[in-house]
Amino acid sequence: MAVDIVMPQMGESIFEGTITKWLKKPGERVRRDEPLFEISTDKVDAEIPAPASGVLQDIKVQEGNTVQVNTVVGTIAGDGETVAAPSPPAQSGGAPLAAPPTPRAESAPAQAPPPPTRPAPREQEDHARSSPLVRKIAREHDVDLSQVSGTGLGGRITKQDILSFLERQETAAAASVPPAAVSQAAATIPGDLVPMTQMRKIIAQRMIESRRTSAHVHAMFEVDMTRIVQLRNKTKTAFEQRHATRLTFMPFFVRAAIIALEQFPIVNASVEGESIRYHRHVNLGVAVALDWGLIVPVLKNADELNFLGLQRGIIDLGERARSKRLKPEEVEGSTFTVTNPGQFGAVFGLPIINQPNAAILGVGGISKMPLVVSDAEGNDSIAIRSVVHLTLGYDHRLIDGAVADQFMALVKKTLENWSEEIG
Repeated sequence: MAVDIVMPQMGESIFEGTITKWLKKPGERVRRDEPLFEISTDKVDAEIPAPASGVLQDIKVQEGNTVQVNTVVGTIAGDGETVAAPSPPAQSGGAPLAAPPTPRAESAPAQAPPPPTRPAPREQEDHARSSPLVRKIAREHDVDLSQVSGTGLGGRITKQDILSFLERQETAAAASVPPAAVSQAAATIPGDLVPMTQMRKIIAQRMIESRRTSAHVHAMFEVDMTRIVQLRNKTKTAFEQRHATRLTFMPFFVRAAIIALEQFPIVNASVEGESIRYHRHVNLGVAVALDWGLIVPVLKNADELNFLGLQRGIIDLGERARSKRLKPEEVEGSTFTVTNPGQFGAVFGLPIINQPNAAILGVGGISKMPLVVSDAEGNDSIAIRSVVHLTLGYDHRLIDGAVADQFMALVKKTLENWSEEIG
């Protein structure tokens, strides 16, 4: 019996979705819960899994089309069923076209499609020794994972393994392309007119709304991160072995911000009409850069998490954002946001506030530079220190400059004199 594939409702306030990509073609076999197609809504971009195992019989809604939730977008033929040829799309306005007459004479009998095949042992092995994100990257770049060497535990293929493999492929391909062909391909890019994706439209709309809504002001502080850099270098390997998770700089900044938010709750507040909403908890938005845009998943009740909990939560949200596995409720309800342009080499940024937050913390890149330092006796000297520039973008309707500066001074003090256990 055929199973309908429907546009899911990704949250109570979402009534439609846009199909951005089909991951299978009609006639291809699918497994239950295997990613089948990608959608974009006004909340998240998400991969939608197959509702059943079988063969994708037909696609009723093509890529780029927006439909209401619960609309049938395709069908899956169950195991053992004969897959019918996909029906042509309905004509808009007017009666459907009549099918051409079927020839009666000695035409060769149509061959039945081959029965669906089971996943090959190689495919099963690749599934076992790689993550969903790695397999997604492999699908998008048409990579056979059996060609990729894994450096993870037990030969598991990591994200870095497949990215390195792709980089080597691109380098080899670039070396084989004649310079004239490269110039011709590059020349077509400036003249292209490409429609915005659904996510880009939403980003554009929200950035303009935020600039119109909040009275943006920015304050930048220089912070000596030498103590934290040395601590991370000393404990990184043991931390990752003990907890099976990476140790990044982000939880240090997040923890320092939470300590300051508890001292200055107005920075964690929001405007509601002509009133101020003070939030009981810190719901931390963490901006994640994607290849196709930007999203801000939310770490709920971050003020109740210890350092390890923050690190795990940040990594989990980032990985699921990049693999399109976030739920709508995981991008809602933030009270304060942290963004990290420094990961791409920026010295600092002037971020736009994530509505309805009152403030956003921008984290620049950590770099070594000469600083004047004082010893216990007050003697000054010049030393090479690891320095970061932090920027607070805040809504002047709620937050005065003096409060913003005191908030940032506490963040700076916490980072420069770090004393918390990191687990």
